[in-house]
Amino acid sequence: MNEKSIIFFDIDGTLLTHEKQLPQSAKEAIFQLKEKGHEVAIATGRAPFMFEDLRKELEIDSYVSYNGQYVVLNGEVIYKNPLNIQSLEKLAEAALLNDHPVVYMDHEDMRANVPEHIFIQESIQTLKIAHFPTHDPLYYKDRDLFQSLLFCQEGEEKQYEQVFEDFDFVRWHPVSVDILPKGGSKARGIAKMTEKLGIVKENQYAFGDGENDLEMLTAIVNSVAMGNAEEHIKACAKYVTKSVEEDGIVHGLQLVGLL
Repeated sequence: MNEKSIIFFDIDGTLLTHEKQLPQSAKEAIFQLKEKGHEVAIATGRAPFMFEDLRKELEIDSYVSYNGQYVVLNGEVIYKNPLNIQSLEKLAEAALLNDHPVVYMDHEDMRANVPEHIFIQESIQTLKIAHFPTHDPLYYKDRDLFQSLLFCQEGEEKQYEQVFEDFDFVRWHPVSVDILPKGGSKARGIAKMTEKLGIVKENQYAFGDGENDLEMLTAIVNSVAMGNAEEHIKACAKYVTKSVEEDGIVHGLQLVGLL
């Protein structure tokens, strides 16, 4: 077995502040980890094309994206878990009747099934990314999709949860929900990577702050919740560090003894 450690970092609210800035202290800490011989990876709900600049800045080539559905190790895809397209097509049809648009996402791009919608604009702009979904209602055909976005207000996703059992629905914004393959999670994607590397559980670490980090923080032995996380998320982690704005990454790494 591999005796080195691996540390997984969520992006939004963990590596990046609310204003989507990377604290200099976090950047320096990651390079220190690599200098010590540790593996560093990203575990995010984002699509690969949404954090390409961050990967380049941090010189990270391994990541668990789409909440575990698309996993890349040292630049090579090692695991893919696409959505059931037939079920997704039916969901999108039902959602349109309620004025709930859907955005289809593969590893390269994302396209909306409506020309425009205030919920799409309102939620996507909070990510502060260069990409914005263009209109292509047939983008789901003849391709693997690893996640989709359903745009509806809080609670309205319940009607879809009851009908579409192929999917899990995870809210990330007041007007947007991630659609994932049933049982898909960052924890499962991480397991694919750590198995490939042969890194024992005792040497696995994960930092996160959101609803989509719950499985990861529960499954990883050395899990760290950010200080800006909600209380029920902190309760799932072994450690709780300071907020991302308060140099939480450095503090957390010191807390677990990696720095």
